[in-house]
Formats: sequence, structure tokens, C-alpha cells
Amino acid sequence: MTDARIPPHQVQWESKSEWQSHPHAELSPPPDGRVRAPWTRVLALGAGAFAVWFLLFAPTLQHNAQVSPVGTRRTVSLDVVGPVAALSRALGLSHIVSVTGRGNGLSSGSVGLTSSGPPPPPRGGTRPGPKPAHGSGGAPPPTTVPPNPKLPTAAAPLRVLIVGDSIGLDVGGPLQSDLAGTGIVNAALDGRVSTGLTRPDYFNWPAELTADIRSTQPQVVVVMIGANDAQDFLGPPDVPYTSPQWNTLYAQRVAQFMQIAGSGGATVVWVGMPPMQSAGLSAQMSDVNAVVQQQAVKAHPPVTYVSTDKSLGTAQGGYTAFVTNAAGQVVNVREPDGTHLTPGGGQVVAQQVIAELQTLGYHI
Repeated sequence: MTDARIPPHQVQWESKSEWQSHPHAELSPPPDGRVRAPWTRVLALGAGAFAVWFLLFAPTLQHNAQVSPVGTRRTVSLDVVGPVAALSRALGLSHIVSVTGRGNGLSSGSVGLTSSGPPPPPRGGTRPGPKPAHGSGGAPPPTTVPPNPKLPTAAAPLRVLIVGDSIGLDVGGPLQSDLAGTGIVNAALDGRVSTGLTRPDYFNWPAELTADIRSTQPQVVVVMIGANDAQDFLGPPDVPYTSPQWNTLYAQRVAQFMQIAGSGGATVVWVGMPPMQSAGLSAQMSDVNAVVQQQAVKAHPPVTYVSTDKSLGTAQGGYTAFVTNAAGQVVNVREPDGTHLTPGGGQVVAQQVIAELQTLGYHI
């Protein structure tokens, strides 16, 4: 038996049970060689690690709070995270996070504007030939007839712009690929997660769409936005989602977006939100879709609305994770979250949009 008066660090322990019986066993390593730190040191290390993580990711946490529904929780989160996020940016720590690919959802989950397919012809028509010498009496050059956008060719491809939120991205990727695969369509895609039309303070879609149209000069614009829109409008004054004024204000936002989309003479196709697994979210998407459909009819020229209630849902328009495609194959169309689309689901809607364009007379 070991004398308890001997300092534990000088004891040669014969067994683990002997070490455990010593009144000051916590002051020395156990006989198996492991080192135990006092709980106060462990707590301090944990708190320090959390502080470093919080400082690094404060801008991301601030972003998550900014896009969350308006309410007490959002206000408190912004009040707590805001000063730390400002310090992180001032110290340049937020740049470290962005370099590692773990920045906020807006940058990491968005594609920006990408283009795929044959390049469009130079702006201003066909390249002019050599001018006849002055006074030569040569015949004037023939008038160039603009190509018919509904009869695209590899030399004069149809220009399509696809814009959307995260679900719009689920559809936009397959649609861009399918259109570019025809060899006669140049398809551009601009997708931004966690965005919509109710929160221009976070992401200004009208300004983004205006820039996209200026850059791509589309002949067709496909829109799929709305998954994040069932939330309050920020004021002053704030307009709660459940208030009668909300529909009026949202209708104005949708009408403005449709007007911008068609401002260059493009055909506008708006894809509606699908049924959701959550009954509450599904009801919200029905509200959003109803406003969009009303504005599509009122638009000049009218906007083509494509419903996904049955293409991604049951025959009654309810939620389902599996559908049967035109080939008789059962396709898993929804992610486990019951909200987003699988690649197969995106493909289903992409083909639905292409079929709608063909109905409108586009030979693609």
C-alpha cells in the first residue's frame, strides 16, 4: 500500500486501483500514462476555441440572421452578432473564411452569371464587309435581315437567360445544360441562394436582372423565384406576411420584375414553386404562386406561367418525393429536406420548360 503522505508525482503506481484510491490522484498522471488536465483548463480552452470560431464566422452568422424571418429572434441575433461581424471584417478574418470556401450562403451557394452554348453573333448584326470606294458607283450593300429567334441556328443561337433562387438553381442547372446541348441555344444562368423579391436589403434582384439583361440581351427569360418570399417586408413601416397589404406589395414586386425581364422584348416564362412536404410552407408557396399567376395574366405582353404542382406533385397537386416520367420510370424528384429538388427533379422541370418553349413556337 502506498503511503498517502508521499507526493503523488513521486509514487510508482502498481495498479490503476491503487492510483484511484490516493486522495490526491488528480494531481498526477494515472499508471497508463494518460495526462488529465484540470476541468477549469478544459473549460477555458473550450471557451477560447468558441471565441475564435465566433470571431471567424460572425459575418456568416450575421448573414443567416439577415435572411431569417422578421421577428424578435432575428433582431436579437443581429444585435449580438453585428458588432462581432464588424470586428471580424475590420481585422480581415472574414477573408480567411471566404478563401476556404466557407463564406456566407450568398457567395458559396450562388453561381453568379455563367453562360453555356454556342456564342451569340457580334452585337449589331453580321460583321460588315469592305466598303466600296467613294464614287465607285458600286451597289449599296444588301440589307441584313435579323434572324428569327424562334428558328435559331448555330450561327444565330437563341439567347436564354435563367434566373432564380436555390430551387431555381435546382432547375436552372439541368435547363442550362439541356438548352446548350441543342447546339443552337446560348443559355446564361444566374442563381442566388437565400434570395427573393421581399428582401432587396439583402439582395437586389431587380438591379441584378437589369445588369444580366444588359450583359446577355436575352430573347427568352426563365424565372423561378419565390421559395424565400413568404416573409415580412421591412419598412418603415414593416408589412407582415399575414397582413392584407402584403399581397398588394408583393404583387407590385412581381409585376416590376416581370416588366424588367421583358423590357428588351424577351419572352418571359415564370416557373411556379412546387408543393412542399411541410404543410405550412406548401400553403405559403400557394400564396406566392397565386400572386405570380395573377400578375402573369396582367403583364404586357402576358408572361407564360408554368405550374409544377403536378409535374413535381401528385395528380391532386400534393407533395410527393417520387413521380413517374414520360418514359414510365419512377424518378426521385425531391431532396430529403422536402423542399429542394434532386437532379432528377430539376431535369423533369427543365424538360417541362423546353416543351413550353416549343409550344410557344421555338424550334429547339
